[in-house]
Amino acid sequence: MSLPIRFRRLTAAEARAHADALGELLAVCVAGGASVSFLAGLEPDRASQWWAGQLGADDGRAIIVGEDETGLCGVVQVIPAGPENQPHRGDVAKMLVHPRVRRQGVGAALLAQAEAAAQGMGLSLLVLDTVTGGDAERLYARGGWVRVGVIPDFALSTDGRPEATTVFYKALAQ
Repeated sequence: MSLPIRFRRLTAAEARAHADALGELLAVCVAGGASVSFLAGLEPDRASQWWAGQLGADDGRAIIVGEDETGLCGVVQVIPAGPENQPHRGDVAKMLVHPRVRRQGVGAALLAQAEAAAQGMGLSLLVLDTVTGGDAERLYARGGWVRVGVIPDFALSTDGRPEATTVFYKALAQ
């Protein structure tokens, strides 16, 4: 990373206080083509409202952010699976890297932070899905994640075209 970026896990209160910044990050990533549950034209206010809704649940999730001198530049969540028979599993969700810091190691650093947080939460297995053929797919493969397979036409891209998703998992050392 060429810029000094600080990574930290937000408390629930800090996460709620950062809803607007998280919304701005989500909106700029979607505007740049990130297929993360939203179509093109996502307004920062709507994205902030989405984050506020996510942050209202006390489900034990870890929210890790990266910050540089201009503000929030990345985020990732680790969400415990929840079912009684899966106390060891979590999902990696909404990993976003601001376009201004892409290809500088921020994604890999966020992923490492997410894995460490998951271990601290007592999780030993993480799962995620990502757009097939995208930069994130290559990032996860380089990070030792195991590719399970591809689901065609899983979601719509930001411009409304159906696109496939690739499912990954990673077993964490305990």
